[in-house]
Amino acid sequence: MPRPSKFTREQLQSAALEIVDQEGLGALSMRTLASSLGTGAMTIYNYVSDRADLEALLVEAVMLKASWDGSERSDWKEDVRAIALAFWKAARLHPNVIPLILTRRSFSPAFLDPSEALLRALVKSGRSGLDLLVAFRTVSGFSMGIAQAELAGPLSSSQDESSEETISRFLSLPKERYPLLIEIANSAKSSSPEEEFISGLNIILEGLSKD
Repeated sequence: MPRPSKFTREQLQSAALEIVDQEGLGALSMRTLASSLGTGAMTIYNYVSDRADLEALLVEAVMLKASWDGSERSDWKEDVRAIALAFWKAARLHPNVIPLILTRRSFSPAFLDPSEALLRALVKSGRSGLDLLVAFRTVSGFSMGIAQAELAGPLSSSQDESSEETISRFLSLPKERYPLLIEIANSAKSSSPEEEFISGLNIILEGLSKD
């Protein structure tokens, strides 16, 4: 009779996310995960085989948080908005995991199900084959990319500087040399991340509607 599991998959994911959220991806290892769970490192190998498997566990944990009502609307663009927004919100909950979402391939239903739902929405725009692939990569790439841009873009905050301080620095740049950077810095003072996301997504959807 197999020995019962000491930890659930959800417990491992929660502990791993806590480490990465607080200390970054570099802090996550079999040893640190085991320590946070109060067990030995060899115990973790009963659940994941190597670093890649551990990272896949993280991607799955984040994507499980991508939720929307699941109902299909008459307007395909509304479906795309709902799914893309769910992707984006899930990624923003754990920004340190975004590089893994962008670079690791996952075959977990937590990743595949929303991807399939997004494809179903895009099919209703009349796309198939290569056109469908390009549309899918454009929307999904935007959803993850803009979440990452909040961390690494020119107007993003950092550990040493708040977003308000960053914007103030841009506003103090020479106006004759950087007028447009100053213009968007002024706009950033009154915008919200979700407002920017929806506006950017609408630009993409408008383009997809015209093809």
